[in-house]
Amino acid sequence: MGPGDPGLLTLRAAAELERADTVVVSRAHCPAGVLAHCRADVEILDTADGDPVKLASRAAKAGRRVVRLFHGDPGVVCGLAAEGAALRKAGVPFEVVPGVSAVTGVPGYAGIPLTDPEHREFRFVDASGGGVDWERFAGSDATLVIFGAEGAVADVAKGLVAAGRPDSTPAAMTSLGTTSEQETVVSTLQKLASDTKGMEAPAMIIVGDVVSWRDKLSWFETKALFGWRVLVPRTKEQAASLSDQLRGYGAVPDEVPTISVEPPRTPQQMDRAVKGLVTGRYEWVVFTSTNAVKAVREKFVAYGLDARAFAGLKVAAVGEQTAAALVEFGIHPDLTPSGQQSSEGLAEVWPPYDEDLDPINRVLLPRADIATDTLIARLTELGWECEDVTAYRTVRAAPPPAPIREAIKGGGFDAVLFTSSSTVKNLIGIAGKPHNVTVIAVIGPQTAKTAEEYGLRVDVMAPKPSVSALAEALAEYGAKRRAAQIEAGDPLRKPSQMRRGARRRK
Repeated sequence: MGPGDPGLLTLRAAAELERADTVVVSRAHCPAGVLAHCRADVEILDTADGDPVKLASRAAKAGRRVVRLFHGDPGVVCGLAAEGAALRKAGVPFEVVPGVSAVTGVPGYAGIPLTDPEHREFRFVDASGGGVDWERFAGSDATLVIFGAEGAVADVAKGLVAAGRPDSTPAAMTSLGTTSEQETVVSTLQKLASDTKGMEAPAMIIVGDVVSWRDKLSWFETKALFGWRVLVPRTKEQAASLSDQLRGYGAVPDEVPTISVEPPRTPQQMDRAVKGLVTGRYEWVVFTSTNAVKAVREKFVAYGLDARAFAGLKVAAVGEQTAAALVEFGIHPDLTPSGQQSSEGLAEVWPPYDEDLDPINRVLLPRADIATDTLIARLTELGWECEDVTAYRTVRAAPPPAPIREAIKGGGFDAVLFTSSSTVKNLIGIAGKPHNVTVIAVIGPQTAKTAEEYGLRVDVMAPKPSVSALAEALAEYGAKRRAAQIEAGDPLRKPSQMRRGARRRK
C-alpha cells in the first residue's frame, strides 16, 4: 500500500482491493484512503488480533478472495518471504502485487534522487536489528539509504565516520515520509544526531552527495499549505471537490458538516411549481444555488421529465458553480452575473419587464427556506412578479465529535474556510468559535461581515465567490506566509504551532 500517501497505491492494488472479500492488514499502519477502495461489505481483519497467515488462510479456504496488505512494498522489509512460504505450505495459492517501497518513495517525496550523473549506485541498509558492519558500506561513494535507525542516529554516524566516510558527508533524515506530517532535516554525518533530535519514527537516513539536490528538488514539503489542517464546514455532498483541491496544495482537510439539506416539509408547493414550468406559467427560472438545481432535478426525475421541459424558458444562475450544475443537467443559463456572483450581482444585470418583449411577467425562484429577499425586492421593482418556492430546507447539523470541537476552540486547526454566512453561524453554534491563531478564509464580503460580527478576524477573502477561488486564495496566503518566514530567517511554523504550548518543529 505504499509508504504512507494513499495516492501511491498502484492501479493493480486498487483493483484487487475493489474485488476483495477479506482484507488482512495492520489497521494502525493503514491510511484511511487505502481502505476506501474496498467494497462496503468487505471484511477487515486486523493483524493485531491474530497471525496474519492464519487469518488469510482461514478466509481463503472459506472461499473468500483475500488481500493481505503490507506497508510499502511486500518484498522490502516486509513479511512476504515468511508469510508466502507459510501460505504455500498450507496449500493456499497467492499472487504478489509489488508496491511503492519506502526505499524509493520517501527520498522521492523528500526531493532527494538516489542517483545522479556522478553517483550511479545506492545501497539499502536495514539497521532495525542493529549490529551493522559499517565497514562494508564505507569503501565507495554509493548513496546509503538506512532504514530502522531512528533510535541510533549517533551510532550510525560514528560507525560510518570510523569506517572512513568524511564527517562532512551530506546526510538527511526524513520522518513520517510521504505523509502530511513529513519532515526532512539536511545535515552532515558530524551533526546529524544533534540536528535530528526529537524527530518522529518511522524515519529514514540518506547519506551521500545526492542529498545536496534537495535545495533544488524539494517539492512536497514546499507546497503552499503543506501539513496545514484545514476545517471545511460544508454540507457533506459539497465538501469533496474543495477537499481534493486543498489536498493538492498539501493541506489535510477535515470535513465538518454544519448544514443538513432536507426536502421541504410540504412538497405540494414544489409539485405545483414543476407543473407550472411544463405548462408555461413562467418566463424565467432563477437558480441561486447548486442545491436548488439538485432539488428541481430530483423532482423532474420523479415526474419522468428531463431538461427538454425547460424549452421556451429563460434560466438565470447566481454564479459559476450553479451554472455548472445546470450545464450538467443539460441546461445552459441565459443570464449570470457579470460582476459579483451573488443574488445582488444577479439583480444588477437583471432586465426590466417589457410587456412587448415578455409575454409573461412571472419568475420562479426555487430556493432555501432561509433565503434573503434582496433579489425578489429588486425584481419586483423592475416589474416582475416573483414566486418564491421552498425547494429545500437547511437544517443545522449535529455537533461534531469532541476532538473536533476541542481542535476548533483550542487552535488545532491551521485554517477554516467559510463558504457562506450560514456556515459561520452554524459552525460557531455547533462547535464554538475558532481559536485566534486559526486563519479565517471567507468566500465573499457578506460572509466576511458575518464572521466579523461574530468576533472573528478575517485573513483571506476570495477574489470571486467560488469555493475553488477560496481554496486558491488560501494557498496564496500560505505561500506568502512561508516566504516571509524564510526571508526573516524564522523557523517554518504552521498557524496552529503559533499557539502557546504547541510543539515546535525544526
